[in-house]
Amino acid sequence: MTARVLLVTSEAVPLVKTGGLADVITALAQALRQQGVDAAVMMPGYPAAIEHACNLKQAGTLPQLPGGPGIILQGTMPGSDVPVVLLKSERFDRRTANPYVDENGAEFDDNALCFGSLAHAAVSICAGETDVPLPHVVHANDWHAGLIPALLRMRGISDVGTLLTIHNLAFQGNFAMSAATELRIPDAMLTPEQFEFWGKISFLKAGILHADRISTVSRSYANEILTPRFGHGFDGLLNARRDILVAIPNGVDTGAWDPARDPLTVRHFSLNDMRGKSGCKRDLQQLFGLPIDPFAPVLAVGSRITHQKMADVAVEALPQVLEDFPRAQLIVLGRGDHAYEQAFLEMTERFPGRVAVHIGYDERRAHALHAGADMLLHGTRFEPFGLTPLYSMRYGTLPIASRVGGMIDSIVDAGLEGAVPEDASGILFDGEEAQDMVAAISRAFELYARPNEWHLMQRNAMSADFSWSGPAEQYIGVYRDIAPAEARTLFDKRNTAVTLPENEEAAEVAAMPEYMTA
Repeated sequence: MTARVLLVTSEAVPLVKTGGLADVITALAQALRQQGVDAAVMMPGYPAAIEHACNLKQAGTLPQLPGGPGIILQGTMPGSDVPVVLLKSERFDRRTANPYVDENGAEFDDNALCFGSLAHAAVSICAGETDVPLPHVVHANDWHAGLIPALLRMRGISDVGTLLTIHNLAFQGNFAMSAATELRIPDAMLTPEQFEFWGKISFLKAGILHADRISTVSRSYANEILTPRFGHGFDGLLNARRDILVAIPNGVDTGAWDPARDPLTVRHFSLNDMRGKSGCKRDLQQLFGLPIDPFAPVLAVGSRITHQKMADVAVEALPQVLEDFPRAQLIVLGRGDHAYEQAFLEMTERFPGRVAVHIGYDERRAHALHAGADMLLHGTRFEPFGLTPLYSMRYGTLPIASRVGGMIDSIVDAGLEGAVPEDASGILFDGEEAQDMVAAISRAFELYARPNEWHLMQRNAMSADFSWSGPAEQYIGVYRDIAPAEARTLFDKRNTAVTLPENEEAAEVAAMPEYMTA
């Protein structure tokens, strides 16, 4: 018998992607399978997912789901052996673009029923009501799957372990109490001690309360969410459950993001032969319609264009940078709030031939951006992990990032002045003011003009190990701890997840030493 894990998520590449969660889920599933765990991904059967999944077959019908009947389809991810389980329903059939919001950016009014039905369907799988193999552990990801641990308890299913991973605590799945009846949540669960959160039902709170383990995606973020500043109202609850909170960092799909083999870049290069990076820079400038200038420092922005990602700060800071450094070029790739998008587009008119903006996302441009740019600006007010800076580091594009969350753990700071530490791999900055960002970018341009130090930082960035092998082993250790007793020997990996100590104040946790459990 093989250890079986069902990873329940709202998105996964290459089926549907709006952010880093999609990359994480598929890469983790692949890494788990490489280490002998039968990991499958379960997600909504959006039309795009059904279109691109391979060898789909019906594996069950679920006529009594909230919001309408559903069909379970089972197949594999394109280009891999990762099994995928899709919930097809009339409501998910209507999700043809962004799976969470409409074309105006407003949340769909049936999100509670859609993702509530996903949770109920996962519980039906655990109850043996479909042909999908019964998992030993359900790994629920973010609020979209947050109801699963509570629903399993309500149905008395105790032979399935549950792990809830919080990828972003700011998104909580809070809905009107009127949805409770159709979601089949009893009145006893609609109290402040249970699912109620500021007068609403909170899917994420349900998961935090009832999961066997809770994890988040970096050590620093695990510390931060225990504080009022980053806890988004859940810091008290998370402190109450800190004995089951673990920190497991994300990894990077080193096959998909490999400068030596990347099929989406025009030239290949590596740590020991960087000549191809100049060709990638030329391609990036051509792709975005900028003058080809091998000596111009190219600053890239590649993320959601939102308040969280400091878009407001960037649109104030970047014109000053472009005026101070008249040879610099700026390339922006992403989408988000319309007002911020327009502010970036207006910059192309103010600085013609020096600023290029593409509103949207595609893999070709994303890979060209990371391979061809010299530095990546990644300001953010909070960041659970920060995949984008890691992608850039793989390609020797140095990150300029906020000193928050996972970026504290993954980027070694060169500092804003003075000598550069020998292990530096980027620049971190504090604060949320334009001058804070300007100072960090200016420091990057200063170092770019000093090739010896710049190339050393590039080597440090490119040689850092961000593979999934270590994180996957840590997840397997957690799965072993929470699996039913008879299945624990199937998870034969040591638990090396970082666990928070019990008797320290949250404000003091950031300075704690490594703490491992065996």
